[in-house]
Amino acid sequence: MQYEGVLTKMQTENGAPIQYYLVFKTDFLHVNQLLDKNITITFLRYECLNCGLEKKIYRQGFCYDCFYEIPQAADWIMRPELSTAHLDKEDRDLEYEKKVQLQPHIVYLANSSNVKVGVTRKTQVPTRWIDQGAHEAIEIVEVPNRYLAGITEVALKEHVGDKTNWRTMLKNEVQDADLVTWREKLKPFIPEEAIPYFIENNTETHLEFPVLKYPVKLKSLNLDKTPTYNGVLKGIKGQYLIFEDDTVFNVRSNEGYVVAISVS
Repeated sequence: MQYEGVLTKMQTENGAPIQYYLVFKTDFLHVNQLLDKNITITFLRYECLNCGLEKKIYRQGFCYDCFYEIPQAADWIMRPELSTAHLDKEDRDLEYEKKVQLQPHIVYLANSSNVKVGVTRKTQVPTRWIDQGAHEAIEIVEVPNRYLAGITEVALKEHVGDKTNWRTMLKNEVQDADLVTWREKLKPFIPEEAIPYFIENNTETHLEFPVLKYPVKLKSLNLDKTPTYNGVLKGIKGQYLIFEDDTVFNVRSNEGYVVAISVS
């Protein structure tokens, strides 16, 4: 059986375990059903997720020109403290920026390789945690816009990490942490503007990933260097496919790549 389409990040559904789906224009793949099956991934060409042209992907699934023009790739995406829609100030497209920035955002703690602080739109909970491969997470504040979430994250990352070690996460070399205690410990460092939005009473969310075998010596699959790869799928965690030979494939970092996937 063969499927073909442009890669975008896997869609997920929280469950025990989490369910993963690859959605193409004309194909739909329930990735959990491929566990223990032989998979071949073949790189065919590029397709920018914005303009749809066959142009080399630069970052985040976009070609060079689109990456530097469209609001979906502006600096405030990665650095929410740069958000300005609450000031009615445009960066690239004020209408888009108001739509995304002026909605409830969550500042959270997640534990994937270590405890880290992060920001996401409220509608993306728990999807954001799943995408990061976090086995546990907790919300700290719920604020009305992206800017407030951003300045809170900046303040808290002086006292806790803000990056995930993807190798540790994929090897499952992780330890449980008491995130409620972490939340209380960080409360004094929340900016004054965000303190009214502190969440006093909530519990950790625990996430279960469909992994049959964790890798030991990671080998990252690069489709530009290895356009065809074959292996037995042994797990899915974060946005990674994990194969029996310890090869791992980051679906999200290959957005905009058109591939053929065959299953046997």
